Amino acid sequence: MHVTRTRVHGIPPSRQAARAAAILTAVLAATMLAACGGGSGAKASQTAAKVNKEEITVHQINFVLQRQPNIKPEQVDAASRQILERLIDQELAVQKAQDLKLDRDPRVVQQIETAKREIIARAYADHLGETAAKPTDEEIKQYYNDKPALFAERRIYNLQEVNIEAKPDQFEAIRAKLQAAKTLPEFLDALKADNIRFVGSQMVRSAEQLPLNNLDAIARLKDGQFIMNGHPNGITVLFLAGSQRQPVAEAQARASIEMFLLNQRRAELVAKDIKAMRDNAKIEYVGKFAEMAASAPASTPAAPLPAPVASDSPAGASAPADNSALSKGLGIK
Repeated sequence: MHVTRTRVHGIPPSRQAARAAAILTAVLAATMLAACGGGSGAKASQTAAKVNKEEITVHQINFVLQRQPNIKPEQVDAASRQILERLIDQELAVQKAQDLKLDRDPRVVQQIETAKREIIARAYADHLGETAAKPTDEEIKQYYNDKPALFAERRIYNLQEVNIEAKPDQFEAIRAKLQAAKTLPEFLDALKADNIRFVGSQMVRSAEQLPLNNLDAIARLKDGQFIMNGHPNGITVLFLAGSQRQPVAEAQARASIEMFLLNQRRAELVAKDIKAMRDNAKIEYVGKFAEMAASAPASTPAAPLPAPVASDSPAGASAPADNSALSKGLGIK
């Protein structure tokens, strides 16, 4: 039986392992009791319910149960019953769809084939990833030392973002307004005076919830300072309204660093293996795709297969904020 291990933030790995082991023990015990009960034979003993002529088995319930995070051992029975009820509803829907021959609909068939290919490709990535070497103590320590903004100098950031609609020839004028303003409200008023459209958002993010490629730049900001970046649709101005230091010791960060580095190595292994297979494969583009391939740069990388990686994106989308919310207590230095 394969057990999916999910790290629960805020719970030490040792406790997570103990909890997972307890849940697995409960699941196995339930399965063995089902196998030993009654006199209808091994196959019948694995049946949890019959829906018309189809059976729902204990194995199906266990498969779903293993994928549910944060289930305590004492909750296994109740969760199993809930899962069974959902599987019954699902089976009824499947039977009705088959009666209507929806399973033969070309769109449904295509979705099934796509899902099948993704599952098989994921299995390959997981299989190859298992060969990745675990990071050494020295590598973990080096990563900790190389990323002070994430650990030793970690901060919680109160960020305010202004997305401005502008053309490239307006950038310098907007930059001048930004540098001349003494407060954020003054800058926003200057934008309004020139009928420049903007949208504001406000967020509180810890260092690890920010994109890694932006973290160092944000970490260099002092409270009240800003970053201005141009893009094809305008300008984004990011203000640091305030911040609070919350450093993380190496011992606390060790497990997360180890998992991040291991996942990074797994992704690199998959990318390297895919590249080697592409180099040795006969790939022929047809029709308009042949023209597109001919005009594309030779170095254009292919999209990698999905591989487990540590997240470096914000934990949630920033909530929209009106101009008055943006105007609270932020000066520009």
